[in-house]
Amino acid sequence: MSNTATTLAAPPKQAGFVQSLMILGILYFMLGFITWVNATLIPFLQISCQLSIAEALLVTFASYLGYFFLAIPSSFIIKKTGFKNGMAYSLVIMAAGCLVFIPAANTRSFGMFLTGLFIQGAGMSLLQTASNPYVSIIGPIESAAKRISIMGICNKIAGTISPLILASIILKDATKLEAQIQTATDLVEKNGLLDSLASRVILPYIILAVICVVVAVAISRSSLPEIETENKTVDAEGKTVTDSRTSIFQYPYVLLGALCIFMYVGVEVMAGDVIGTYGRELGMNLDQTKYFTTFTLAAMLVGYVVGIIAIPKYLSQSMSLRICAILGVLFTVCAYLTTGYTAVTFIALLGLANSLMWPAIFPLGIEKLGRFTKLGSAFLVMGIVGGGVLPQIFSRLYNPESFIYVEGLDFRHAFVYCMVPCYLYILYYALAGHKVGKR
Repeated sequence: MSNTATTLAAPPKQAGFVQSLMILGILYFMLGFITWVNATLIPFLQISCQLSIAEALLVTFASYLGYFFLAIPSSFIIKKTGFKNGMAYSLVIMAAGCLVFIPAANTRSFGMFLTGLFIQGAGMSLLQTASNPYVSIIGPIESAAKRISIMGICNKIAGTISPLILASIILKDATKLEAQIQTATDLVEKNGLLDSLASRVILPYIILAVICVVVAVAISRSSLPEIETENKTVDAEGKTVTDSRTSIFQYPYVLLGALCIFMYVGVEVMAGDVIGTYGRELGMNLDQTKYFTTFTLAAMLVGYVVGIIAIPKYLSQSMSLRICAILGVLFTVCAYLTTGYTAVTFIALLGLANSLMWPAIFPLGIEKLGRFTKLGSAFLVMGIVGGGVLPQIFSRLYNPESFIYVEGLDFRHAFVYCMVPCYLYILYYALAGHKVGKR
């Protein structure tokens, strides 16, 4: 598809602009739904496949690993297909990943579940690489954070309800079932219980696959405009400027931004997907912890609403990032110093601290890239792999069988040691990192 319909300096007319945002909102909703059901899959697969905590957290690792390996290829795919077709193809890939769950559940193969999650991650990588710069450059760059916040609300509404929906299906009576499995002495009986539990995931993921395909067809036939980025570079006011740089590596703020995304997505997943594990380590049962992710996502929703109101009228993108990073350190320390539901509440509040980070980091990271916008976006999307890496570091820091185990470290220490350095780096990027090499 030709990339000549619209330029950076001439965003779509108001009616088309609103329609485009609505379509993008649907895509972000689907992205959020599939991403945040991982929080429910972690305890589900831990029981049905009889896994340790570190093994169960490979759910996030497999999903986010797809971002790392597919981000750069995604930028070249989008260059060939255009933004709109790239988004449609991404949904088909995500549907394929969902369908892999059928044989995975029938055989209770954790490796096959991870394969399906990796394929889903690959599709989401393509979708993120296409949609994030599209949202940023479809209008004035200084209000990009506001548009991304709107998309974030769609994403986090989906993230708020997806654990509720999936947990009510696949983790129904989870505490009772877990006790039955643990006390079963007959191997045939135990395998029957595990097989029955694993099969619960099949129908929800068939439905997800069908929805992905339907939306993909709708996107491919929509009037979503293409945006030309190959020969344009814009300043903060959206005016075209020239830049003689010939390589993405000549834009250090992009590389620093990719590392910032790595740190940010890591702490976001720790707050959203690991909160249930944290609660379990505090002694809470699965029927209590299976909905904890919803609390984190609800806090993020509040933050996104604040972002829409405050950015850029009252807060710049970089200032909002500074505030969020400081709140992240504060809430992490408070979670460490408390216990029980108070500690869980502070971890959920990290959703508020994390809420404005993506809307701030992404526009700052791709600003003034011009013809390197798609490749720069891909580098930032690669950083999403942090969502898989940080939970693995956390789970292994306090596991005596791990090669990175630190003697005397418990899960509370491991959590704070993972989170605080990440927030401090995000604060650095907000203060200075996003300016390095920017003209």
